[in-house]
Amino acid sequence: MFTQAFTTFIVGASLLGLAAPAMAFDMSANTNLAVYWGQNSYGATHTSDTANWQQPIEYYCQDDSIDTIPIAFVIEFFGTGNIPVMNLANTCNNVDNSTFSGTDMPDCSALAAGIEACQAKGKTVTISLGGATGAIGFTSDSQAQTFAQTIWDLYLGGSSTTRPFGAAVLDGVDLDIEGGSTTGYSAFVTALRTLMDGGDKSYYITAAPQCPFPDAYLGTTLDEVGFDAVYVQFYNNYCGVNDYGNSNDWDYSLWDNWATNTSPNKNVKVYIGAPASSTAANSGYVDAATLGSILQATKAQYASFGGAMLWDASQAYANGRYDQAIKSALGGGSSAPSSTSSAPTSTTAPTSTASTATSSAPSPTTTSSGTCTGVSAWSSSTAYTGGSQVTYNGSLWTASWWTEGDTPGGSAGVWTSDGTCASLGRRASRLFRL
Repeated sequence: MFTQAFTTFIVGASLLGLAAPAMAFDMSANTNLAVYWGQNSYGATHTSDTANWQQPIEYYCQDDSIDTIPIAFVIEFFGTGNIPVMNLANTCNNVDNSTFSGTDMPDCSALAAGIEACQAKGKTVTISLGGATGAIGFTSDSQAQTFAQTIWDLYLGGSSTTRPFGAAVLDGVDLDIEGGSTTGYSAFVTALRTLMDGGDKSYYITAAPQCPFPDAYLGTTLDEVGFDAVYVQFYNNYCGVNDYGNSNDWDYSLWDNWATNTSPNKNVKVYIGAPASSTAANSGYVDAATLGSILQATKAQYASFGGAMLWDASQAYANGRYDQAIKSALGGGSSAPSSTSSAPTSTTAPTSTASTATSSAPSPTTTSSGTCTGVSAWSSSTAYTGGSQVTYNGSLWTASWWTEGDTPGGSAGVWTSDGTCASLGRRASRLFRL
């Protein structure tokens, strides 16, 4: 009866030209899809295909596929004037757009209407802090607590004269911490949660740890304070979705055990994070059918499962609406009983259809034997994402954020020198997704 009445209402509303009310976001669901937006990942790997470069945020909110959009990234915590710095690649950044006086924070207030349009459709829009940049982190708990107030004032329910999205009030904060010190993050989350609890709407705190457990940078914080969800990056690592069939590598069970037995929030949701195309990451991409099978199998086994995370929106749309296929898969299959916690079991990899990588710009590369073997030379006509590595004047350089045309070692400060190629020792194999 309820279904029939509801259907009648929708039909009636349609006949009257009225829009049906948007469904409210439900963090407790196991069918949610979070898709990052802001870094124009497709544009960085397909420099000539400008038609498919990152579009305004509202472009990705026209249907029900995406539930959460983390905006990436705040790349520096304490910039000029002690105000954070945000870089949204081709959409809004501190180089090509005007900045607030006395700061390097770009004025992206033109995005406010698009953000609010997405929210009006029942989607949550958050700000992601970090990414593959070294300009993040805290020296003390007190500094972290002060920063929580800053983020609250700039992006959430507070007030400031330097709000980058103007009057738009985001729905939460995501921590994508891939480097730097571990100091202060628990204090930051605790202080931010206190501010959120006093707000006039629901706010969420999420994290995007790498899949090796525990995460190198947020492991302690995840154990100490409550998060609403973790978007575990099951790619660019040995434990990626492409290794789902290897029980020695695939470690979702460890994250489920953490969610069930360690996390202060026993209702925390664990998402499976994956690349949205073969050019979105160094490794870990599988076709939509394969990822869909993995998601449904995990959903049926673990009550902690919350859905999927994709990097990123531009790649998903260019890859035949990969996001749409994944959202459809999330709606299928069965769910694990909420009152039980499943023990780790061996997994069998779903059959994967063949997929081939398309051309891409240089991506994060691990060097070995003291050389820069395999790393391409810097090109002024190539767009690079944060974490990309190039050689220039005999040295290895790593991009801190999206850049095009900025010379390594130049005044823009985008590139970090990793030393001369001849003097480099074996580098860490931790890869970033930007």
